[in-house]
Amino acid sequence: MHNPHTLDPASQPMKQRVFAFGLMCLGFFMATLDIQIVASSLRDIGGGLSASQDELSWVQTAYLIAEILVIPMSGWLSKVFSTRWLFVASAIGFTATSMLCGLAWDINSMILFRCLQGALGAAMIPTVFTTAFVLFPGKQRLVASTTIGALASLAPAVGPVIGGWITDQWSWHWLFYLNLVPGLAVAALVPKYVHIDDPDLSLLKKGDYLGIVLMSGFLGCLEYVLEEGPRKNWMSDHIIVACTWISAICGFLFLVHALTAKDPIVDIRALVVRNFGIGSLLSFVTGIGIFVAVFLTPLFLAQVRGFDSLQIGIALLSVGAFQLLALGAYALASRFFSMRALLMFGLICFGAGCYLYTPLTHDWGWQQLLLPQALRGIGQQFAVPPIVTMALGSLPQSRLKSASGLFNLMRNLGGAIGIAVSSTMLNDRLNFHYLRLNESVTTGTPQVEALLDERTAHWAAAAGDALNAAQSGLANLHALVYREALTLTFADTFYVLSLCFLVAIISVLFSKPISNTAPPPDAH
Repeated sequence: MHNPHTLDPASQPMKQRVFAFGLMCLGFFMATLDIQIVASSLRDIGGGLSASQDELSWVQTAYLIAEILVIPMSGWLSKVFSTRWLFVASAIGFTATSMLCGLAWDINSMILFRCLQGALGAAMIPTVFTTAFVLFPGKQRLVASTTIGALASLAPAVGPVIGGWITDQWSWHWLFYLNLVPGLAVAALVPKYVHIDDPDLSLLKKGDYLGIVLMSGFLGCLEYVLEEGPRKNWMSDHIIVACTWISAICGFLFLVHALTAKDPIVDIRALVVRNFGIGSLLSFVTGIGIFVAVFLTPLFLAQVRGFDSLQIGIALLSVGAFQLLALGAYALASRFFSMRALLMFGLICFGAGCYLYTPLTHDWGWQQLLLPQALRGIGQQFAVPPIVTMALGSLPQSRLKSASGLFNLMRNLGGAIGIAVSSTMLNDRLNFHYLRLNESVTTGTPQVEALLDERTAHWAAAAGDALNAAQSGLANLHALVYREALTLTFADTFYVLSLCFLVAIISVLFSKPISNTAPPPDAH
């Protein structure tokens, strides 16, 4: 039975449209928040599940891989089952698996449940983007895309803050139980208020199943290689080599298939539309910026400063706070400046924020992090909403569903690749800096001799054993060199991160002016 409003969603009463959009934004925020909510609490989760550092990184990665695999399929799935029922199924699945994550009994069960949580919750992400462009015309669309853009960059920024506070107040289990009430509310209310399209189950017969298999092989193996490569010394591990080959072959066949098939799972041809192509590249770069900064900062604070989850959360608070402050400034500025000017300003702030981490020292706390994080927060708010409008506003409604999956995939893929590359850098540059510092720290150097004498005297007075005191003095010296090498390594990684934004800033120069009006239905 067809709903009278389904034919033109934009003609529904304004209150209903806003409420429907708000509900979907809540689901979207939860799914995006959960990527990084565990970031500042990994040590507590590791303690609770007796997991090693390597195993723990999969608590984040498993979620991200699963999301990356499902997001591109969401356009086709929403055509088959309708946006409404896909969103409901996604919300129910996400809520159920959140509960299972909280009940996990060891690290393997946690990784499996996180993988399911990412896969089942993923469809809530791109469907919101599509819905905003279908429900709201013209100027209203600008408000909707600003809202989504703000949530998309705010969720990863505040995730570790909320996570750190919850873990400190209750326990890490509550990071997942937190989703139960809003998840059930979304699942219960969406069927009543969201009416955008009707299901078409006949599409199941002519689904692009070959495309799905090739894309899953390509993205899944790529993500495995990126995650495990740094730890297994890349091509010296036979599983990494095999996965690299599978990913390369599947990736090539997927591209050929996507460009030649009549109705492919992902609309890769949309990348030819200039603003969509550049918007997807910018989505990729901001994905690197958002996820890598949120990955590196808690790691630095835990490894170098020895902060606990609450201290890490507090130190990261300024990003979200400045982003919220920038929301008002962005709304005001959008009346006077073009979207492209706002985008440029946002990317410059974001890049500068990353660059200001480079003079990092071992005693940085929230005070020193305030300016770089403030610039990052302001940059995110000014950069992400224009990118959403630029990319999705350049396509006609008929192409939105399959292209929205591709656009969202780029952001998460940027994050996944960025985290993998920065893990490799942390490994390689740490060895480099440690060896270089070790060359300077020789026994003949007066400062080193003075430090060793002082530490040895301290330990001898404490323990009364001269031999052990000398060994303790050397151990102290090693810890000092290691800490400084680690700090220099983090500074290097942030420097490379800031260079990514140069690419983004240059690419904006090639874009067309960003418009809020929908293109004609036959736009190519």
